[in-house]
Amino acid sequence: MTKDISAAVSLDYQLPMQADAIRSYLPQRYPFLLVDRVTDVVPNQSIKGLKNVSINEEFFQGHFPGLPIMPGVLIVESMAQIAGILGFMSAGKRPRDGYMFLFAGADKVRFKRQVIPGDTLILSAELLMQRRGIFKFSCQAHVEGKLVASAEILVSEQQITLI
Repeated sequence: MTKDISAAVSLDYQLPMQADAIRSYLPQRYPFLLVDRVTDVVPNQSIKGLKNVSINEEFFQGHFPGLPIMPGVLIVESMAQIAGILGFMSAGKRPRDGYMFLFAGADKVRFKRQVIPGDTLILSAELLMQRRGIFKFSCQAHVEGKLVASAEILVSEQQITLI
C-alpha cells in the first residue's frame, strides 16, 4: 500500500454514509446500486457497509418465483461496490472527477449460504494491494454474523469521459 492517505482523508464524508454520499463515490444507480450504507471506513485499509435485501428487489421476480434467493453474482457485485468506494477514498478521487473503478476480476469466490428477502447483507473489504491503478481487496458478506460469501476482488482505475 504505497498511496499516501492525506488526499483521501481531506475528502468530506460523514459516517454512517447514506445514499447521497454513496452515490458520489459509485457511478451505479437503481436498480444496480447495491450498497445502502457505509458504516466504517479507514482509507487505504478497510471499509464496512450494508445492503438491505427487500422482496421489492427487481431480481426476485425471476430468481426464483416462489423461492426468492439473491443471485450470487449480485452478492459479488455488492462486495465489489463496497471495495470500489474504498478504492475511490484511498485514491482521493470520485467518478465526477473523471475516474471509474471497473471490476477486473474475482478470485477465491465462495458462497456459504443463501441470501433471502429481509436479510441485511453486511459487507466488508480490506485493501490487500495497490499497484499502478489496480486494487486488490479481500471481501466478505455476512448475514446475522454468518459468512454468506467471500472473494478476492480486483478493480482497475480508469480515466473516463462522462456522456
